[in-house]
Amino acid sequence: MARVLAALLLSLPLLGLPGLAHALAWRVLTADDLPAHAEFVRALREPAGQAAAAPAIEIVRLDAGGALPAAAPESNEDSVVAGVRTRSLTRDAPAAHALPPEGLTIALGAAAARAALAQPGREPLLLAMLSRLDYEDLRSLPALRQAQRRVGVLLREPAMADQLALVDAVLPGKRRLGLVVTGESAPMVEELRRAAAATGSGWQLNVEAAPDARSLAAALRAVLQDSDALMVLPDLIGDSQAATLAVLRAGASAGLPVFGTSEGMVRSGALAAAVSTPAQLARQARGLGERLVASAGQASAAPLVEGATPASVRVNATVARGLKLRVPSEQELAQRLSAPR
Repeated sequence: MARVLAALLLSLPLLGLPGLAHALAWRVLTADDLPAHAEFVRALREPAGQAAAAPAIEIVRLDAGGALPAAAPESNEDSVVAGVRTRSLTRDAPAAHALPPEGLTIALGAAAARAALAQPGREPLLLAMLSRLDYEDLRSLPALRQAQRRVGVLLREPAMADQLALVDAVLPGKRRLGLVVTGESAPMVEELRRAAAATGSGWQLNVEAAPDARSLAAALRAVLQDSDALMVLPDLIGDSQAATLAVLRAGASAGLPVFGTSEGMVRSGALAAAVSTPAQLARQARGLGERLVASAGQASAAPLVEGATPASVRVNATVARGLKLRVPSEQELAQRLSAPR
């Protein structure tokens, strides 16, 4: 499977994206063969309207073991990599391998993001398919805040305001939300507090810290007492299967719904989550990339950060029935989240 996905990524032909001058080139820097990344690239190839001129896309393959030779066609004329222009890039590549100064580079995932930030250049850079934890790890890098380079960040998870709107749509009138967090959760909690305050709806956030696994049970008992629902943030708890299951079991035992930030969490027992698929993220990345290129000459030391547009909602119907909740359909919930607020 990994070889098939690698071949898919390396076989992507040069193509056009609408709305940009033909002289611009978009590069997709990839460091792995994750199915989600392959789906992202496939969607990026899809036409998004009519354009007289469009940039080319080149796949740049990052390899931790050293520079790779340019992809060459196999002896079989029907090879999926025949005639495809690709380049390789190492994490410690010299200046000669620096990304060219024109166009846009899209780095997929944390490893590719670090490699792209390490390269000299002034070309706009879009870091995509990053989790919030990935982004928090990258925030300390000086390269993320260079005034001469426009950098955009597209997160995999929707913004906290969208997560809060989902809770409101599923549990109208319920305003007590419990969270168990860890040390790196502070930016997410602050974003959630700002979103709650902006609604003016009297949200009460009950936040308990669990710095280690031994304190998780006590923190859960504390938040369960005064909460109508629980939310699992995309932090170290949300990133740990064992910790996530502990929250889900605690919620089920107390008869409280749990909201997550991924489809997998809903399958595991969360009531609902607002999500964006890799294909949907690719379409969002296209628009964000166009804005980065258009503003390439404008100095800004702060990256342009966007949460995923929650184009889809996943609901666990079994959990809803067990909690005796009448939950709107996934389509209706998605429409509510996409409506202006």
